[in-house]
Amino acid sequence: MTRHTPIMASETTAARLLDLRTNEFKALVDKGHLPPGHEIAPGVVRWDTETLKRILGGDVTGLWDQIQW
Repeated sequence: MTRHTPIMASETTAARLLDLRTNEFKALVDKGHLPPGHEIAPGVVRWDTETLKRILGGDVTGLWDQIQW
C-alpha cells in the first residue's frame, strides 16, 4: 500500500516529517525558526506540508515575515 504525505500535518506529524521530536519542532516554531501552524478550525492547528518542504529546500519566498533567521 502506498503511503501518502498529508496536505496539512499536526504538530506531531510535522515534527516527524522533519525528523524532529515534537518538543524540538515546537521550540523551533516558538523561536520563529519555523512558521506557525494554521488554525483550520477552533483549536485545530495544522502545518502545510508543502511549506515545510519548501523551507527545507531553501525556498523561503513569501515566508520572510513568518521566519526569524
